[in-house]
Amino acid sequence: MKCELVRDQIVLLHYGELPDELAGPLEMHLAECAGCRGERESLAVFEEHLALMPMVEPTPNLLAQSRMMLDDALDTEPAYGFLSRLRVNFFSWVGHMQSAPALATLLLGVGFLGGNFTYRYQVAHAPKPAGSGGVLVMTHPANSIVGNVTGVERIPDSELVQVHYNRVVPETMEGSLDSPEIRDVLLQGSSPAMQRVMTTTAVRGDAVSMLARECKAGHGCASEADGKGLLNALMVSLRYDHDASVRMAALEGLQLFVGKDLRVRDAVAEALAHDESAEVRTAAVSVLRPVQSDSSVRRVLRTASVQDENPYIRTASFDALQGAADIQ
Repeated sequence: MKCELVRDQIVLLHYGELPDELAGPLEMHLAECAGCRGERESLAVFEEHLALMPMVEPTPNLLAQSRMMLDDALDTEPAYGFLSRLRVNFFSWVGHMQSAPALATLLLGVGFLGGNFTYRYQVAHAPKPAGSGGVLVMTHPANSIVGNVTGVERIPDSELVQVHYNRVVPETMEGSLDSPEIRDVLLQGSSPAMQRVMTTTAVRGDAVSMLARECKAGHGCASEADGKGLLNALMVSLRYDHDASVRMAALEGLQLFVGKDLRVRDAVAEALAHDESAEVRTAAVSVLRPVQSDSSVRRVLRTASVQDENPYIRTASFDALQGAADIQ
């Protein structure tokens, strides 16, 4: 992702207008690009200074003069060329397709029935795979892209998990939770972008819970510079998943890293300041207690102790501030 495009998206993210499917890749880029992170921080500082300035209404003369200058500028604009008209027609066609939910539903149903028929045919004519122990077993290996994750199960009394997901046909993968293939599918199943396909809240919750348990157990959950590790996936789920139970599971996995990773600390503080769920905000206060002496954390706690709509959260935040002197 290019930095020029990211800096345009930072403004949309700041004002809450960035689509969910773009928020995840943007956060991944910010995790590894110091320049773009500085751009985001500069925008926040600019907003703070701007909020302190008095609001001045424009005069009628200024509005009239601005309209005249706008009309003159539009008159001097050259006529659209062939490529410009083609681009406008393409986006109009896309908008028309988005406004036809019945057609989209029909196509989705036909694709699902076709995939299910293909899957049943292949199951009837293919030998059953024999796998045991730590061997990775896939019912129908393919090189296509994972479409959606439909289920996550842990095999009792073992370190194995089963991840059910769809590519061209429904598939099941079985193997150790430390397997790179298993982790890759779980990361896709936990992504908030899966909300726009067919992955259910229960599936995302199971996937995030398993990733959180891996982080709590210290199994390969270090922060990675490429923004693709388990820790980064949990932070994205905490920020952007629509379901509060999934965000709670992500918060649980981040708890041990709030004192080690500044980005984790910022993500949890953001949850306390902006999460719509009182349960998530309450849990965020508890997670931030060990680092309450940090100046940015104290600022968020102080704001919550005064402005949060939940009286319990206001009290908990105030108590956390009082205990800062005991933290070394």
